[in-house]
Order: sequence, then structure tokens, then C-alpha cells
Amino acid sequence: MTLLENILEFNKSFVENKEYEAYKTSKKPSKKAVLLTCMDTRLQDLSTKALGFNNGDLKVVKNAGATISHPYGSTMRSLIVGIYALGAEEIIIMGHKDCGMGNLNVDDVIETMKSRGVNPQVFDILGHSGINVPNFLKGFDDVYENVRQNIQMIYDHPLFDRTVPVHGLVIDPHTGELELVQDGYKHI
Repeated sequence: MTLLENILEFNKSFVENKEYEAYKTSKKPSKKAVLLTCMDTRLQDLSTKALGFNNGDLKVVKNAGATISHPYGSTMRSLIVGIYALGAEEIIIMGHKDCGMGNLNVDDVIETMKSRGVNPQVFDILGHSGINVPNFLKGFDDVYENVRQNIQMIYDHPLFDRTVPVHGLVIDPHTGELELVQDGYKHI
């Protein structure tokens, strides 16, 4: 059975048995916060449970490296909408130790793309179009600095309400232990 077939079979039972009832909540986060964290598999549940949050407590935005890569990209849009439209009053930026985006070898990623069928000419075409693929794929060298840069990008955004606290954390994906990078209450 394929992954998709397993998903659809499970879902049918999930709905028939009304297991969704355990997850009913409102659209607005009850703890009035939005969390930006990494898509790392180790953080699937740990990223909220280690912080004491349950379903419905906060909005969760996940991407590779918990990184805001563009001030007008989808990650920033999600944070701004979370504040202005969905009832969040605080933002938590949480990177993690041992992140795959830390010191990512972009050359290896590009070689894997080519080996999986991406035409090498595509990289030249994109480069001539002003798209620097290595920069697009680049991760970061220091997770703490990445968290700080993300926080600064939020506070520098012309559409952001600077009275909103933006907290910075780094989590250990093995133990859930948190390290404080920035207390957003002291920044505002």
C-alpha cells in the first residue's frame, strides 16, 4: 500500500470514529501567540509540548530552519496575519540545535538535484534571470544568530507593530531543553 493509500484509509476511520472531536478548537490561538519553528521531524510534537502548549493554543508556522528568508515572503506574511487577523499578540521564533539548515552544503544539494533530473542548464538560466540558486538554498552557520536575525527582520518590517513582543528560543531536539535568545518583553 502506498503512503497516500495509508493516509486515506486511516482518515476514513478517523472521521467515522469521530476522533477529530479531541482536536476541536477555534481559529484564534487561546494563548494568543504564533510560533515560527523548523520543519525538522524531531520537532513535530516536541516544538509545542516542550513549551507547554496544546492544540489550539497557538498558531504554528514551520519551514526549513525556522528562517524568514524574505521580508515579503510567506513566512513573514503568516506572522503578520497571525498578529493582525488571527488574534496573536506575541511571536516566538524558535530555532534548534543540530538543524539540517545549519552549515547546509549547497553544492551537495545542487548535485542531488541534477542527479534527480534537474537539467544543469536550469541553473544557468536562473542565474541569468537574477536568481542566485546557492543563496536561495543557503542555510545558516549559527542557529542563535539566525534567531536574532529573524527577530530583527520582524522588528524592522514596515508593517509590523513594534509593541508586539518577539521572543527568541533555541530548543534541543533530543531533550526539549530551551535556551533563551531574546526576551521579547524586554525589547519593546
